[in-house]
Amino acid sequence: MKMLVPPKFRVVRDATRCIGCQVCVNQCSFDAHYYDAEDVVVCSRDENCVACHRCATFCPTGALTITRNPLDYRENQNWHREDIEDIWRQAESGGMLLTGMGTDKGYPIYWDHLLLNASQVTNPSIDPLREPMELTTYLGRKPDKVKISPDSLKLETEMAPQVRIDVPVMFSAMSYGAVSLNVHKSLARAATEMGTLWNTGEGGLHPSLYKYGKNTIVQVASGRFGVQPSYLHAARVVEIKIGQGAKPGIGGHLPAEKVSAEVSMTRMIPRGTDALSPAPQHDIYSIEDLTQLIYALKEATNYTKPISVKIAAVHNSAAIASGMVRAGADIIVLDGLRGATGAAPKVIRDNVGIPIELALASVDTRLRQEGIRNQASLVISGGIRNSGDVTKAIALGADAVNIGTAALVALGCHVCQQCHTGKCAWGICTTDLSLTRRINPEIGARRLANLLRGWSLEIKDMLGGMGINAIESLRGNRLHLRGVGLTDTELEILGVRMAGS
Repeated sequence: MKMLVPPKFRVVRDATRCIGCQVCVNQCSFDAHYYDAEDVVVCSRDENCVACHRCATFCPTGALTITRNPLDYRENQNWHREDIEDIWRQAESGGMLLTGMGTDKGYPIYWDHLLLNASQVTNPSIDPLREPMELTTYLGRKPDKVKISPDSLKLETEMAPQVRIDVPVMFSAMSYGAVSLNVHKSLARAATEMGTLWNTGEGGLHPSLYKYGKNTIVQVASGRFGVQPSYLHAARVVEIKIGQGAKPGIGGHLPAEKVSAEVSMTRMIPRGTDALSPAPQHDIYSIEDLTQLIYALKEATNYTKPISVKIAAVHNSAAIASGMVRAGADIIVLDGLRGATGAAPKVIRDNVGIPIELALASVDTRLRQEGIRNQASLVISGGIRNSGDVTKAIALGADAVNIGTAALVALGCHVCQQCHTGKCAWGICTTDLSLTRRINPEIGARRLANLLRGWSLEIKDMLGGMGINAIESLRGNRLHLRGVGLTDTELEILGVRMAGS
């Protein structure tokens, strides 16, 4: 006996408005709409609807509305609808439940419990419209001290490679295959225009994007997809990916349905096969192993590029980060519990890892206590939603942040969590050429640049309100933060005072 899972959503069609144009049929990549030729009417399959809103957005007469299925369950504080339906699905499939995007569980969002300071009288605010505000950030290892020639006033201290970004926001790692080539083009163009960086993820770099190398971070992950000398030399930063926030401790997975001819060429794997990254990097089982890989990549790139190491935020992130800095990493990337993904086991996404705010605070504190905070830049990701989150993250200790979901939302993503299916109706998380055309790289780049431009203006406004004219003065200055609705333990870990104190 097959237990049918009731639809999560309902497609409500206003018969007085529907003109049978079949736009919804053509726009829906999940086959939630179909044309009944016998009755000459457009109908819907509620069980296929994922609430991506593509049909309702493009319906020329506004005849469609997507609502939650009102079917109710007996009230139970332990067994919620999602728990029951997940068991039904696994009883039918016998496999792991996959999902996309970040966790949607109700874990605390600490950004919403942190407030920024503002200047009033004794320390006057600054008007960013009339006075210069500096958002420039340099990523890379900094020396303990610098020596300047007294005669020529030139810097005598040899500096490790530094990367300048004009805004402290970069685009997170999203691999080709997990997202479409047009998304990568949009990210690369926007990063170049705004003077920041985008990240290839672990899927290699498409040949058409090598020209954006000065604004590109390339990843060396456990699967080594696309890794070759030209790939490393093309980049501005090389990143060793050990883990990510949506699936700490396990490897990557790109379903076979998304491995097209172009993806297979770029990743250097057979077409139509699952791209499975091993859980560990098999040449990293100790800090000494990590040191060897870091310096192998430095040697391979003639010591001209910073080497970044990315890990998921876990309970011992601070100790791990300390080892990574001592291993020679120039940039540490922490990816938190709310970090998104193209495909992950649902149980891992929702139950493994810790919030990025707690990991950031503990890592920054540990590195400062050990006197090595200057030896690596600290970048965080996982649930950054707006310029307020960015500003609070920098005050909490980050040098810069990565955004992934926010960038995709700017491109049109409706967070329907169906990335793993390869059927993204908005042309974002798909390699289906009939769908990828829905993203225009020029328009996408403009929207992403507009997002960063708007956030930059807001960050400058907040800095001015605090009486600060440079982002450098805010970095790690937790006196500019106050907590609301937090326990004493949470305040202690975050290293901030309670509001009113």
